[in-house]
Amino acid sequence: MINTSKGIDWLVEMIRRDQSPDGSWKYPFETGISTDAYMIILLRTLEINDEELIKGLAERIFSKQAKKGTWKLFYDERDGNLTATVESYYALLYSGYYDKNDKRLQAAKKFIISKGGIEEVSMFTRVMLAITGQLKWPSFSPLPIEIILLPLYFPINFYSFSVYGRANLTPMMILTDKKITLKTNRSPDLSDLRVDRDEPDSWIRSEEMRSLISYIEEGVKNLIGFPQHLHKLAIQRAKKYMLDHIEEDGTFYSYYSSTFLMIFALIALGYKKSDPVITAAIEGIRSMKCEINGLPHMQYTTANVWNTSLIGYALQEAGISPGDVMVKKANQYLLKRQHDKFGDWVIHNPTSLPGGWGFSNVNTINPDVDDTTASLRSISRMDASHDDAWNRGINWLLSMQNDDGGWAAFEKNTDTKLFEFLPIEKAEFIITDPSCADITGRTLEFFGNYTNLSRDHQSIKKGVKWLLNHQEWDGSWYGRWGICYIYGTWGAVTGLAAVGVPVKDASIQKTVEWLRRIQNTDGGWGESCYSDSKQSYKPLGSSTLTHTAWALDTLISVSDKPTPEIRKGISYLLKNLQKEDWTTAYPKGQGMAGAFYIHYHSYRYIFPLLAFAHYRKKFEK
Repeated sequence: MINTSKGIDWLVEMIRRDQSPDGSWKYPFETGISTDAYMIILLRTLEINDEELIKGLAERIFSKQAKKGTWKLFYDERDGNLTATVESYYALLYSGYYDKNDKRLQAAKKFIISKGGIEEVSMFTRVMLAITGQLKWPSFSPLPIEIILLPLYFPINFYSFSVYGRANLTPMMILTDKKITLKTNRSPDLSDLRVDRDEPDSWIRSEEMRSLISYIEEGVKNLIGFPQHLHKLAIQRAKKYMLDHIEEDGTFYSYYSSTFLMIFALIALGYKKSDPVITAAIEGIRSMKCEINGLPHMQYTTANVWNTSLIGYALQEAGISPGDVMVKKANQYLLKRQHDKFGDWVIHNPTSLPGGWGFSNVNTINPDVDDTTASLRSISRMDASHDDAWNRGINWLLSMQNDDGGWAAFEKNTDTKLFEFLPIEKAEFIITDPSCADITGRTLEFFGNYTNLSRDHQSIKKGVKWLLNHQEWDGSWYGRWGICYIYGTWGAVTGLAAVGVPVKDASIQKTVEWLRRIQNTDGGWGESCYSDSKQSYKPLGSSTLTHTAWALDTLISVSDKPTPEIRKGISYLLKNLQKEDWTTAYPKGQGMAGAFYIHYHSYRYIFPLLAFAHYRKKFEK
């Protein structure tokens, strides 16, 4: 007989131990070494000699180097990752503590040359290399800054980008327009990493891109005013957009990449390095530093609200009382972070009042649907004195449903297909915010299990229809914000079950068969980061705690008794809860397929706790 109590007790104890005094959980939001490398490059370029931080970051970067001298985005990335290796190589040289004769750097250089050299890195890295004088800027801006002036009715306009796209492209457009180059007497020379010495203007690589840019330029020509005046106006508007979206800690939207780019964009516009806006921005990203295994890591953002909302919900599912001090402190923290300001989401959703939650501890203007449902789950058992927060959250959620019936992360109806032709790598991840199965499913799960919304409510019927229409041929669903098909399937199936889609429905049964088929012999499940870029399920070859918990929670939600697959999965979790190896550090989240992966340090506790809680509730009566 399986007994989950021991596992639940251990997880609750670990979580209780890690709670911060303010009620939140500050588990690291770990995203590889890119932000660490960029921090070294930022500090050296601005001649801020924080040697302790630079040394620590360099040590962390070297600690992540693979055997063949490369850096990887995830454990099973076969050869290594060119962009990550260039970033690491550059940062280590710029740190001043290593030189090109270091054997580890020589191995990295060999790999970079074999993969086509420095010119083949990702777009973000190309921009960083151009800022710091290692690559030439394109002869013209790949995206004219005047796009910021185009009216909302024009098929492509500034607000048809996702919020993440606007945050990063705004400073990038200023930088490609101004073509700033900042070198210091410590700047390394990376010219020996170029394979094509002629350095052609390779920022634009297809006729479709040229055609779309011409189309945008035609739209710009129709604006009233002289070109020079319009150009100046566009620069001013881009600058104002950045300054208007700075959070209290000095960061631009509380993202590392957009803040890094904003610092250099402001310098390109004539700001001094010592300007208060720039010094505050540097301190803001410095404050996102965390420590992992005794070494500093620059987080891309903080995940405090996300961690806290999921943990508060999981604890209460596991039977911890809403009156428990740990839960009360968590929910008080969440209530203080409900948004009361209008953000850019209002452009496409002008009839709703604020009421959502954001992801990071300082986020006040960029709420998202996933954090909102997670926070509402956590506060759902509080007394009636918090009804106002509850109602505002639900009204905001309902208002954010896309016209296609699904829910996206940050904005409404921001999914134009024209962006596929823009000269921006990973455009579908950077500048669109489409409906996705994980968020649509989690939203339906919330409405079905935590509200009295009728199952015949139009929003629920439309959401169900969207999900059923987006099931993959094998029975899975693609998860936009996690790895990947197991994650999307967990979100979709638990959502469909919560709003009354019968277990015997063909779509549910197809999913159950798929999960049975991909279960590992040890009873667990594991999925590779290759799934998202290959756009089909790719097994990891090893089981992970988080993937196993997602698969289990899915099966538990649609089973009336503990099947052999569920029993094996629960046994796997109980046996491996305390393990520490590469599978526990493997990314379970993603922001950009093939480029940006996230290791949430909280997930190994949250999702096994949820799976145990739901198993106990259903089968251990």
